[in-house]
Amino acid sequence: MLLYYTPMMRSSSLLRKLLMSAAAAAPLLSPEAQAQPAPPAEDLGEVVITGIPYGVTRRATTLAVDVLDQETLSTAPPGTLGDVLNGLPGVRSTAFGAGASRPVIRGMAGPRVLVLSNGVGLIDASGLSPDHQVAADPGDASRIEVLRGPSTLAYGGTAIGGVVNVIDNRIASERPVDGLEGGLSVQSTSVDAGWSTSADLSAAFGPLVVSLEGQRREAGDYAIPRPAESRRQVEAEGETLETLQGGELENSFSNLSVYGGGLSWIGPEGFVGLSIRHTDADYGVPGHEAHHDPDADAALVTIGLEQTRYDLRGEWGLSVGPFERIRFSGGYADYEHTEFEGDEAGTQFRSDGWEGRAELIQRPVDGWRGAFGIQALRRDLDAIGDEAYVPQTHISEAGIYTLQRLDSGRFGLEGGLRYDSRRLESLAGARDFQNVSASLGLFYRPTRAWFVGLSLASNGRAPTEAELFADGPHAATRSFEIGSADLGSERATSVEGTLHLDLGSVTADLHLYHARYDGFIDLAPTGAEEDGLPVLSYLQTDAAFSGFEAQVAWRVWDAGERRTFSLETTADSVRATTDLGPPARIPPWSINVRGVLEFDAWTGRIDLREVGEQDRTGAFELPTDGYTTLNAFVSWAPDPDRGLRLYAEARNLNDAEVREHASFLKDLAPSPGRNIRLGVNYRF
Repeated sequence: MLLYYTPMMRSSSLLRKLLMSAAAAAPLLSPEAQAQPAPPAEDLGEVVITGIPYGVTRRATTLAVDVLDQETLSTAPPGTLGDVLNGLPGVRSTAFGAGASRPVIRGMAGPRVLVLSNGVGLIDASGLSPDHQVAADPGDASRIEVLRGPSTLAYGGTAIGGVVNVIDNRIASERPVDGLEGGLSVQSTSVDAGWSTSADLSAAFGPLVVSLEGQRREAGDYAIPRPAESRRQVEAEGETLETLQGGELENSFSNLSVYGGGLSWIGPEGFVGLSIRHTDADYGVPGHEAHHDPDADAALVTIGLEQTRYDLRGEWGLSVGPFERIRFSGGYADYEHTEFEGDEAGTQFRSDGWEGRAELIQRPVDGWRGAFGIQALRRDLDAIGDEAYVPQTHISEAGIYTLQRLDSGRFGLEGGLRYDSRRLESLAGARDFQNVSASLGLFYRPTRAWFVGLSLASNGRAPTEAELFADGPHAATRSFEIGSADLGSERATSVEGTLHLDLGSVTADLHLYHARYDGFIDLAPTGAEEDGLPVLSYLQTDAAFSGFEAQVAWRVWDAGERRTFSLETTADSVRATTDLGPPARIPPWSINVRGVLEFDAWTGRIDLREVGEQDRTGAFELPTDGYTTLNAFVSWAPDPDRGLRLYAEARNLNDAEVREHASFLKDLAPSPGRNIRLGVNYRF
């Protein structure tokens, strides 16, 4: 028998279970472990580069961080950024079909979550609308770092929700092993009759390193286990489902081509390099035709995207003075995408501009480390067509910041201070914004096993061009949006508690957070209609977001290298409210349980994921049913670091109906059904 609770009851029950599990694990901490002195930060986990430029390990900071490394990404399913990251603690997807998705972090999406390429902004139009594809694909990434929450100030106070940094190897910072290395990957998927292939090559010629990369992906309309329209949508229309059988989701195809290369000069004290990347994509927007005239046979809507991007990046050691090295990066991009209705070109979006940053890394002195940095951006955005709801806008930004950390053994502190200036100019007007953001974290390591931290942050986010100047129909949100040129900056004040536990065979991470937003920018209905669409206006209110993310891993069996069995559990929950009521598209709670077996060349895992029902809804939003999915994965790799790897995966093995509450299309376009994926990687 299944028992259904309210989201708050479920979250509380889930939290109680996690706390009980932690209490049960406490006896595993031996007196010897308790008596050991606290280790230096570098002894715990992976180094995080993105939000902490002076290099601190993942388990030695108050920041909430997850890292997808090259091995993980090499066998990840082909897909957009939001879909690949979906399921990490506190991370969901906007799930706008197979071609477009952005990450949702702690209930925050759009401009509140910064997506970067090698630490520099994408300079695309993906933050403007959920049906716009992100111009950074996980398929050509060597590493993806996800920082949850507002405390990282290296990339701006606007990152109130978090930061996703997609890192590639087109600009090499080290010589390849034996002067030459590369790889080839091929995989196929049954749910959409899709296939993908990628290849990379790096070769050294003295101090010069040449890198080449490319990938191609094609996928047809994907299969769904139930009808495209949800039961709740059909019932809201006063009808009943005619069938429970699924089929293919019309217009859910996706094609992608990415290719590029880079040239680096590597010297004894650092490196400097240039790269170029070209992206071509075309994909369908499922359910889009229903936005125009549900009673007419509207043409299918597709999007064609093209971007050419140039990057400069380098790092150099300094032999004298208070700074040990300088790091710099910059990018220029020319972006364009066109929305087609059938064969007819509709609205065009163009974005071009540049962004650059430079950092001076301090020389460590008595446990004190830090960095100073500057950042600047100039971007031109233009939209042409019937649904160009945002006018041509010129955006200029500049920022200066410092990040500092003092580690005195058992105790320490870390924090940052940042000043941002942002100017937006359009035919609808011009606005200037200045914001100061700051964070401070305190941590305590009573033993080698424990890390406890508490952080405070205050972040200011300037409004976007859409929030200020929108005036027109926005098909992706099924509304007529009106901006407000009088909006002020959004201010978030947050507190977060952090716990890291490392007992050897048992590790755990827990983050508890609460954020208060003054002047939270939201869309609210006006009660009017325009062109058959409800009119929504941007306004400011107060809001509060609270939640947790927890991870526990237990190595049950360990018989030496690559002979292990582990159990892993992750869980998250976020609850949000505003003075106008619950905000829209806040994800419900989730819990994942995974078993991982490594036996010599073989790796196998089974994942069980449960996502709760969400019935705390905003305006024009229906509740969303919960779901349970089962995934299984197996791979064979004689040499895990290099050589051949064969793998197979069954995703959504139970063929569950999956609808992401964070998606605008959740009631028109469910996620794919059962999918069998086969792949092979070869590295040399």
